[in-house]
Amino acid sequence: MFDIEEELKKLPGKPGVYIMHDERDTIIYVGKAISLKNRVRQYFQSSRNLGIKKEQMVEQIARFEYIVTDSELEALVLECNLIKEHRPKYNTMLKDDKTYPFIKVSVGEDYPRISIVRQMKKDKSKYYGPYTSGIAVKDVVELARKLYRLRSCSRNLPKDIGKERPCLYYQIHQCDAPCQGYITRENYRKNVDRLLDFLNGNHKEMLEELKEKMQNASEELRFEEAAQYRDLIQSVQRIGERQKITDQHGEDKDVVAVAQDGEDAVAQVFFVRSGKLIGRDHFFLHVAKGDSHAAILSSFLKQFYSGTPFIPKEIMLQEEIEDREVIAQWLEGKKGKKVSVHVPKKGTKEKLVELAMQNAELVLSQDRERIKREEGRTIGAVKEIAELLGLPGAERMEAYDISNISGFQSVGSMVVYEKGKPKKSDYRKFRIKTVKGANDYASMEEVLTRRFVHGQENPEETDCGFTRFPDLILMDGGRGQVNIALQVLEKLKLSIPVCGMVKDDRHRTRGLYYKNCEIPIDRNSEGFKLITRIQDEAHRFAIEYHRSLRSKGQVHSILDDIPGIGPARRKALMKHFMGADNIRQADVEELKQIPSMNEKAARAVFEFFHEGENME
Repeated sequence: MFDIEEELKKLPGKPGVYIMHDERDTIIYVGKAISLKNRVRQYFQSSRNLGIKKEQMVEQIARFEYIVTDSELEALVLECNLIKEHRPKYNTMLKDDKTYPFIKVSVGEDYPRISIVRQMKKDKSKYYGPYTSGIAVKDVVELARKLYRLRSCSRNLPKDIGKERPCLYYQIHQCDAPCQGYITRENYRKNVDRLLDFLNGNHKEMLEELKEKMQNASEELRFEEAAQYRDLIQSVQRIGERQKITDQHGEDKDVVAVAQDGEDAVAQVFFVRSGKLIGRDHFFLHVAKGDSHAAILSSFLKQFYSGTPFIPKEIMLQEEIEDREVIAQWLEGKKGKKVSVHVPKKGTKEKLVELAMQNAELVLSQDRERIKREEGRTIGAVKEIAELLGLPGAERMEAYDISNISGFQSVGSMVVYEKGKPKKSDYRKFRIKTVKGANDYASMEEVLTRRFVHGQENPEETDCGFTRFPDLILMDGGRGQVNIALQVLEKLKLSIPVCGMVKDDRHRTRGLYYKNCEIPIDRNSEGFKLITRIQDEAHRFAIEYHRSLRSKGQVHSILDDIPGIGPARRKALMKHFMGADNIRQADVEELKQIPSMNEKAARAVFEFFHEGENME
């Protein structure tokens, strides 16, 4: 179990992002902190005054995790990325991505411009940021224009050179008028290079110049002007706070680093998608004494990417490994495109790898025992299930359930577990379209057919959740449900193991039904506990969807779905039997006793409630 009091003692006094999970491991809140130790502890203090919304959130926290960053700015931008990715229940949601400003330099033009934008585009320009202070960005851009005398107009140069007279910025000495040919392209480019050098972090020259001007203004009692220089210095310093959480190239990357202590090691993976760090995962490894970081890193890469369906364009490592080129070729074969595996030597990429190493070391030093328990609950439990069924592995498991009330608005649920953890992005809901009445078998057949046909017909939809087929299908029930699944798979020429989750008379998981026999399972094992969690999750997901549909159509009567039963007969049936459950238990002869019912109508009602009950 996650001991909150013990984990609070381990929190570092560093900037970062904290992530709150509920008992179902759903992310319910993401926040940032200058000091993780101070901020997270506040949530659990008896004297806290967080407001009603936060108080409700705290009551649901089952565990928390955190990612350490190098600055408050990085924490803020990472917080934004994670909120947009996971959309936690208790966070205020942003409506678009126009959150922080970037500085854009259009280096693809013959005479580049500097401007402030809110979105990065995949063009030939260079982007710097995002920055959290829009005022600071505006000040620095204006200062850069003054110092480097770059144009701000939208004229098409060199095509429009000499067509119009120079603008006001030339008159006030803030532009060298390339529109008139007053500066050569080469000299203009030298000014651009100086600007890029500044934006890349070389602020010393500009800061010294500003400090000198501030000092001179102060000595000459021009205090208002000195204050303006002081504000500009602060703006430059804020811009100079480098951050690595968003990458200007907007590409998919994984950052992998390991930390080792004796026979224990932790691999940390940062996931950068479309240029934004959106999450991380860590893996506890058992290694041999004397194994080098490079050997551990190489072994982890082979195991991790053999089981993950997504291969990024770039994988960044903390150090060189012997078989790097071979691993890159292997990944290219899996992805079908070029994959770069390399060790960054400078810039923000190197800093991001260092940040991953720092987080791996923290996890190893503080979370070792908890990770071991978590590994047992997840990956260890998956191994137990696979061994019990005689399977090579069960990394991805899909579970299905049907929910209805006497056949009204039947729905199906599909929940997905990967490596023993729920993958909620791949969950799917199904509203039954072709089945009338309470026919769970036919409803399940429709759900499975739609799921796997879609996966076969749309292999290019990499993000739809259907294209990767499971290693094991789990059915909520025994022989009947398993046989329905096997029939669907046989019809579609698919070979996937199918296992039933059998319940006892008290509706508790009893065992597994596999290959025509029931397999007992130790109730105290982690595998049994995982099966129970998956079964409960499939049921919960189906019930919630069904409840949402019922709330939208509460005035609908189940009898409306029976052919030949109009308002008069529906009213007579409900008046006589006093409820749908009593109607379900009646036979045809009892139904015929109702004055408005004939043989055909009585049989229609009976078949509606009892269709498919004899299926195996």
